This record gives sequence, C-alpha cells and structure tokens, in this order.
Amino acid sequence: MPYLALLGRPHVVRLLSSSLVGRLPGAMAALGIALTLRHAGYGYQLVGLTTGVFAAAGAIGGPLLGRLVDRTGQPRTLLFSSCLAAAGFALLAAAPGTRWAAVLGAAVAGAAAPPLEPCLRTLWPELVEPDEVEQAYAVDAGAQELLFIAGPLVVAGVVALAPARDTLWAAAVLGLAGSVGMATAAPSRAWAPAATPAARHWLGPLRSTGLLLLLVALGGSGVAVGAFNVFTVAYAEKHHLVGGAGTLLALSALGALVGALTYGAVGTASWKASAPDKAVLLAAGMAGSYWLVALVPGPAGSCLLAVLTGVFFAPLLTVSFGLVGELAPAGAVTEAFAWLVTFIGVGIALGAAVAGVVLSDGTLRTAAACGALGVTLGAATLLAARTRLTPVAADEPSALPEASRNST
Repeated sequence: MPYLALLGRPHVVRLLSSSLVGRLPGAMAALGIALTLRHAGYGYQLVGLTTGVFAAAGAIGGPLLGRLVDRTGQPRTLLFSSCLAAAGFALLAAAPGTRWAAVLGAAVAGAAAPPLEPCLRTLWPELVEPDEVEQAYAVDAGAQELLFIAGPLVVAGVVALAPARDTLWAAAVLGLAGSVGMATAAPSRAWAPAATPAARHWLGPLRSTGLLLLLVALGGSGVAVGAFNVFTVAYAEKHHLVGGAGTLLALSALGALVGALTYGAVGTASWKASAPDKAVLLAAGMAGSYWLVALVPGPAGSCLLAVLTGVFFAPLLTVSFGLVGELAPAGAVTEAFAWLVTFIGVGIALGAAVAGVVLSDGTLRTAAACGALGVTLGAATLLAARTRLTPVAADEPSALPEASRNST
C-alpha cells in the first residue's frame, strides 16, 4: 500500500496530525462564532460582520505570516501566531456580549491563524522520497476535506455539552496544541529559510508570472466552491432534501477525499502527462461537473453530481501544490503556499456573494452557472498560461531545492 509506506516515514504522522489539529479552528470558527453571538442575543447582522472580518483577516494575514516564516523560520512564527490567535478566540469567548470585542477578537484570530498549511507543504519534499511528494500532496488535500467535516462536528459536540462560547475556547486550545506539535518537531526546527537577495523582493513570490497566473486560475475554482455552498442551501429548501444543504456539502467533501486518495494511489504513477497539462484537464473536468450541477437535476442526480464536483477539485489542488513549489522563487515558498490559500479563499467569498445576489432575484440554475463560469475561466487561464507553468529560470532556482540545501 503506497500510503502506508508514506505514513511510515519519520515525522510524517506527527506533522500531518499536528497540522490538522491546529487547522481545526479555521473549520470551527464560522459556526462557533455564529452560535456564540446568537446565544449572546445578537442578530445576524453582527454575526455576518464578525465572520466576514474573520475570513478577510485570514486572507490578509496568511501571506504576511508566510513571508515571516520564509525570513525567520517556522517555530517562532508558529508559536507567536498561535498564541495571538488563541488570544483572539479568548477575547471572543470571554466577552461575547460586547460588540467591539467580538469584531476585534475575530480580526485577531483570523489574521494570526498559524500558517500550518503552507509550513507543512514546504516540508513535504524533505519528509518523503522525491517520487512520493505528489502522493504526500494528495494525502494533504484529502485530509483537508476531513477538516470541513470534523470542524462542525466538534462544534456540535461541544455545544451539546457546554455553552456555545466554549467552542471558541476549544478553538484556542486546538490551535495552540497543533502549532506546538509542529513547531517542536525536528523537521520544522531544522528547516531554514533561503537567505537570498531575491527573497527580500517586495512582491515576494507574486513576482513569478507563472505562479500568479496559477493562483488566479485557482481563484476561479474557489468561485465555483463558494457559489455551490450558497446554491446548496437554496436547493435543499426548494427540493426538501433530506439532511438539508449539509448532505450535498458532505457528499462533495467525500468526493474530494476519494478523488485525492485515488489520484495519489494511481494517478501519480500511471498518468504521465506534465503537471501543467494535468492541471488543465482536471480544471476542465471540474468545470464540466459544475455545468452539470447548473442543470439542477432532482435530488438523486444532485447528490451524484455533488460527489463529482469534489472528485476533480482535490486532484487539481494536489497538482497545484507541486506547481506552487516549483514556480515559487527561492526563499518565498511558504508565502507562495499561503497565497494559494488566500486566492482560493477570496474566490470562495466572491462566488458565495455573487450566488447570494443572483438567488435574490434569479433562479437556482443561474446561481449554479455563476460558479461553473468561474471554474471555466480558471481552466481557460490554465490552458492559456500552460507554457508559463514551468519552474523559474536557472538564475532563480526553485525554492524547494534551496530550502532543502539550507536545512541540511
């Protein structure tokens, strides 16, 4: 079993599990904040503002923390940011009846969310053999889907036993625990940033045209995901779907998990196409699945298509992780992975906003088509930029080999 060999590598299980534990607060935050504020007597206006501030702060803070990692190393940044994020969650939990505390706490917790995702993806090439790196990225992408399932379940479990604000205390503790687990691991302590003049460029990794085009294209995929999130709510209400919108979202996450693990076990070895070609084809497949969703079939058909949307998305992320590592200039790889999270997150927010506006005056089909159009434009961008999705020039070597040399 290829995954057993990969998980058997030294430090892999510890780093992967620590990363997932530390990233749980991000999957818990929206629901935990909403329940806490509602139980404190506030309306949905403050709920929307606070959760929006949390997401926006994360989109801004992620690349900044990634740049800090590239300049100072992983442990300091992870420990500093996790303590600050925990303080933000604590402020939210301790004073949910105060408006300014709610907004400030959300801003701090979001902006300081420890950059565990980019840190782990930076370490993968050093944790496993070269021919296992893509499998490792597939495991990473699949595990990410588990967070979308586990986060709300943790919130539900806490609320069943304790006041809603305790979900935020739990988020603070989990973020600290995961960050400490990763920051104290030997590979994280040994990894050293590349001390190159190029690493100080004010644009950071975004000076790589190929990387920027890749990130924009992935933002289009995020638009599809965000529109689908809103579409499922309206669809479930209209068709009286058993389990509501959660059924379709869970099936999409399941499809992504299956897609990531299948691609990692089979596709990485048997599919010999170049990474840019794989990205184009996977994005096209994802676009096709979302155009099928726009046909708005009955409940059985929609459930099947929900699985299909995830099947293409996770392998697309897997291939993209490898491309980001290759395209990022030396000394900026962690920030590059952080920008990937930001671009997809912004795409999700944009897709959700557009679908919400469309649904207020339009139809389910139009809302779904907005998401399909977003990922189609993303696929077209990948196709047009295919020749640019190659490693940086020889005078600006890939960040992955440079980081590896500095960590030995």
